[in-house]
Amino acid sequence: MNEDGARRRRYPAGNNVNARGAMRGRRSGRGTVLRLQIATLVLIAVASVTAQLAIAESRGWAYYGGTPGASRYSSVAQIDRKTVRDLEVAWTYRTGELERRGGPEPRRQSFEATPLLVDDRLIVCTPYGRLIALDPVTGREQWVFDPNPAGEIKPAPPMPKCRGVATFLDRAAPANAPCRNRILYGNWQFRVYAIDVRDGKRCAGFGRNGEVELDAGKPQVMVGEIQIGTPPAVIGDVAVFGSLIADGYRLDAPSGKVRALDVRTGAVRWEFDPIPRNDADPAAQTWQGATARDAGQANVWSAMSVDPARDLVFLPTTSPGPDFFGGLRPGENHYANSLVALRGSTGEVVWHQQLVHHDVWDYDLPSQPILIDIRREGRTIPAVVQLTKMGLVFVFDRTNGKPVFAIEERAVPQGGVAGEWLSPTQPFPVAPPPLVQQAFSPDDAWGLTPIDRWFCRREVEKLRNGPIYTPPSLEGTLQMPSAGGGANWGGGAWDPKRQLLIVNTAHFATVIKLVPRTGESQVAAEDIYNADVRDGFPIPQHGVPYEARVRILSSPLGVPCTPPPWGRLAAVDLANGTIRWQVPLGSARKLAPIWLPGLSKLGTPHAGGAIVTGGGLAFIAASLDDTFRAFDIDTGEIVWEHELPAGGQSIPMTYVANGRQYVVLSAGGHVLYQNTPGDYVIAFALP
Repeated sequence: MNEDGARRRRYPAGNNVNARGAMRGRRSGRGTVLRLQIATLVLIAVASVTAQLAIAESRGWAYYGGTPGASRYSSVAQIDRKTVRDLEVAWTYRTGELERRGGPEPRRQSFEATPLLVDDRLIVCTPYGRLIALDPVTGREQWVFDPNPAGEIKPAPPMPKCRGVATFLDRAAPANAPCRNRILYGNWQFRVYAIDVRDGKRCAGFGRNGEVELDAGKPQVMVGEIQIGTPPAVIGDVAVFGSLIADGYRLDAPSGKVRALDVRTGAVRWEFDPIPRNDADPAAQTWQGATARDAGQANVWSAMSVDPARDLVFLPTTSPGPDFFGGLRPGENHYANSLVALRGSTGEVVWHQQLVHHDVWDYDLPSQPILIDIRREGRTIPAVVQLTKMGLVFVFDRTNGKPVFAIEERAVPQGGVAGEWLSPTQPFPVAPPPLVQQAFSPDDAWGLTPIDRWFCRREVEKLRNGPIYTPPSLEGTLQMPSAGGGANWGGGAWDPKRQLLIVNTAHFATVIKLVPRTGESQVAAEDIYNADVRDGFPIPQHGVPYEARVRILSSPLGVPCTPPPWGRLAAVDLANGTIRWQVPLGSARKLAPIWLPGLSKLGTPHAGGAIVTGGGLAFIAASLDDTFRAFDIDTGEIVWEHELPAGGQSIPMTYVANGRQYVVLSAGGHVLYQNTPGDYVIAFALP
């Protein structure tokens, strides 16, 4: 037992595709008695498993978010709070990306993929867009699709990623027709692919030989300036794709419009631009002058969710570019930084709610909207939950956009740099309470030692500090919560029985400093992508009067000046609008320069998210200590831990195959945190 009271299991050295269970039951010739004994044991085991899983609503994971509405919940309960202590590695697979991409490339990619279980195949994508199908029971490779068959990618893209894929089952096609069940996804080249689930071959009728190259609308100024890193939202017979656009690089960035492609042909069926280009659009009134005509971004880089029964697709949009100065785009800037509900068949706006007015803090809507049914005040509300970097939880009736918990417009700090335009108010939900501290002052400064704390306090006193939404400044503004969250792309997981939302949040402050431009920026794209999050990022913001510098507020020992825990996991009661519990997520033992007691309670920054199961467990890795954990949903107690061979900056998934529940995680580290790199897909199961 470790100091948290949970049994810690270490990763077995040299373990590859084989593991326990893969070779069981294959030996023969030991006599009739032995075979009868084995048969009897198998029948007993099958009966036991069947009884345990009788209430299971779904035994697979066919969507990136577990369901079309991204609940990240599975009712499978074979692994529960009692049995989880025996959870062990069932099999391991390595994608080979570390060997394929030598030199600095392994340190420039993040393996964030959540696999899908489709037609008894486990489908996973690598950061460079290779698709791999694995046997869900043994982890053995079944086929590989590589969009770059030559294997060499030059020039290499910055920060490539693939968080997952989507699928479409064509029920109108004959049972054995090619591509009846197809995989749809995009990559760093801004291309979309349709691939047959059965054999990994291209779907010939989709675009040109299974491939569509999307039009960015304007030339890219660097490799991978616009990419697709998140799976599309499939609704009806269209697949809706967002895009990832390089943050803060230029004012005239590409448009962040989403594109709905016909799932069979690849033809564009409709488009929606979160920046209203047409003056007749009501949202155009929130852009002063004609600024909406030329602005860029406001893209959807996170995942979208769908309500098929209501023909609705939900978009979490981001800020217009660039991030930290908005003087050339005065006004509130709808539909940016908004939760937008579109008609899936047409792209028509049904409703929208802006959650940050005129964003100059990089407070994108980062996480996939979560569609849930809330039991509240004697009725069931079909709701949508949007988590935010600010640590605020917004809940709406998804049929009409009305807030489930009232939203107040509250006055926020003013006094931006010369030429800036600021909104006098920002929206705040009255419930649930914020998950993250909403202000920072010198009295909040923290340190591992008294000297450390003194240094941190002195640093805070030099900066502009105050409540959330204090604007960027020339002297440097302390930002709390940071642009990393609060919540981020890992999102949340919903337990429908307990009416609890499990959310992981980051708790550390950053510093935004604006630097007046004196000429052409000397900051190149490579400077941004090669920067270390601990040392700070140079943000060129071409086309506006200021460059920006962003760094974590940290002490000489390299630890955040923000009081820990720096990473937390919370259970939010959405029936009552309260926080049930909040606990540290991650141990600082690997990060601290010296050993000190209590490091396991400090939490860490993180990337990734949680899933929830019918066994009363929340599974999450995400933290920077290379550890996979299971938490008791009722108490927040850690009930199982496993040390990983690389950083687990992804979202896990779970399924049942051959009567056995598996929990699967991609482990490969994260480029921003420069933690342990890898290319592992690891499946866990009970002995």
